[in-house]
Amino acid sequence: QVQLVESGGGLVQPGGSQGLSCAASGFAFNIYIMGWYRQAPGKQRELVARITSGGGSTNYADSVKGRFTISRDNAKNMVYLQMNSLKPEDTAVYYCNAVRSNGGSLYSWGQGTQVTVSS
Repeated sequence: QVQLVESGGGLVQPGGSQGLSCAASGFAFNIYIMGWYRQAPGKQRELVARITSGGGSTNYADSVKGRFTISRDNAKNMVYLQMNSLKPEDTAVYYCNAVRSNGGSLYSWGQGTQVTVSS
C-alpha cells in the first residue's frame, strides 16, 4: 500500500524559510522521479519541483526557481523541499508524489502539509 506522508509546514513570515519532508513507502521509491506539488485556495494543484530518481537533476516552476530546493535520500525513502525567501503567494497545501512523464501524479495523494506565509 502506497503511503506519502508530508510534514514540516507551518506559519512563516514573508522572506522566511521553511523545510518540508515527505516519507514514502509501498513502492520502489528509488526508481521514480519525485516531485512536490502545491494547491492554493481556489486554485488547481501545480507541480513546483521535481527530482530524478538518482537525484542528479532537478526542475522547478518559474514561480519558485532560485528560492526552492528539492532533494532526496533514497536510502531513507525521503524527499525534501527547502523553501527560502518565502512570499505570501507561496501559501498552499504542499504534497509530494511520484511524477509521471507529463507532470501528473502517479499515486493517490497524502494529507499534505499546510504552509502559510503571512506577517
